[in-house]
Amino acid sequence: MQKFMPNRIVSLFLVTLLLSAGCAKQNVVKKDEGFTPTPVVRQSDPSKTDQSASGMTSSTLREVTPSTASSTSQQDQQAIANEKLQSALHKIYFNFDSAGLSESARSTLAKNAETLAKKPIANIRIEGNCDERGSAEYNLALGERRAKAAQQYLVTMGVNSDRLTTVSYGKEKPSAGGNDEAAWASNRRAEFFIATP
Repeated sequence: MQKFMPNRIVSLFLVTLLLSAGCAKQNVVKKDEGFTPTPVVRQSDPSKTDQSASGMTSSTLREVTPSTASSTSQQDQQAIANEKLQSALHKIYFNFDSAGLSESARSTLAKNAETLAKKPIANIRIEGNCDERGSAEYNLALGERRAKAAQQYLVTMGVNSDRLTTVSYGKEKPSAGGNDEAAWASNRRAEFFIATP
């Protein structure tokens, strides 16, 4: 009986082992049947990169197109060109109660005309200004005469009159504060600005 017992125990152990091994095998198969593989995106393919990680969407990508970048670049270039032109145009000054052009004013206007000839598409606004002495109405009229005098001289120098407009600010836009001759002389002027549409 002692011999029978160890054989029986060994047999039972082997049967249990085989059954448990078989069941384990079935469980693995059952779990694998419901498994759906996740598609793998290859990072080396630029058309399939993960855009959500960077926060960019397809609409964001469409906003930066060559035509948009080109128009922005053109606007930047135009702004730089306008800034250069504006800095090349110099103001002229007038004597007290006068719209007559001095030699210095004519020389400055000739240089301005040369500059404008190089940029034939830019339109210019000529602003006439006065010092604080005199009435507002009188200074508006004097500022207009100063702006017109500068305009006419530029036209005689070859600048197309269609490119030039005038406006008078009278004594409303002083460039220098103060009530002395230096401030008044600085305020009796005509200035040239690029006219924006």
